[in-house]
Amino acid sequence: MDRNIIVTGAAGNLGASVVEKFKREGYRVIATILPGSGDEVEEADDVYEVDATDEKSVADFAKDYHMQYGEVDAMVLLVGGFQSGSIEKTKVADIDKMIKLNFFSAFNMVKNFLPVMKKANFGHILFMGARPALQSSDGKNAVAYALSKMMVSSLADYVTEEAVDTKIRSHVFVPSIIDTPQNREGMPDADFSLWVNPAEIAEAMHYAVNNPDLRNMTFKLYGGV
Repeated sequence: MDRNIIVTGAAGNLGASVVEKFKREGYRVIATILPGSGDEVEEADDVYEVDATDEKSVADFAKDYHMQYGEVDAMVLLVGGFQSGSIEKTKVADIDKMIKLNFFSAFNMVKNFLPVMKKANFGHILFMGARPALQSSDGKNAVAYALSKMMVSSLADYVTEEAVDTKIRSHVFVPSIIDTPQNREGMPDADFSLWVNPAEIAEAMHYAVNNPDLRNMTFKLYGGV
């Protein structure tokens, strides 16, 4: 029997590692990319163009997915973005932007796929958190980003409460700095060996999905930073 996993934002550096890991472990990977981006996810079994921040786009995708695949074993919600800025330098528009990218992209997926998980009495939802949302010393310089990621962590808690009597599990993964080409370019003088490799995050996600006794966990993947 196929094990279906949805990976949103699959064309990014972390998305590529997650797709590769779960594909290697025998999952059928359904990836989403931003419409019109021209991105490719070669190892995925199927790729949909979905704007995860748009309610209708996700609803249409969910309808197509349910007709094509039925149940979903896991969702990895990777769509998001970052913005720095202290309280004084943060505009309301900045907060709106971060909430749209980081929170609405997760909320829309949960809203549309939690019902089918409830019906199956099974499923895993994996959220991307952020250390600035957990540590105010980090968040003070990325206020809009941290606030939006706090909302994501709260959403994971609400999923746990909503599914308290089921076998549905939600987890939050909180990396420090992820070792990506973009981050290396932006911080060329940093010690890259202290950063978190995307493959390590993918391994942690696979571990969570395959250990149903874990419930509402926060995986802190801080590397040496």
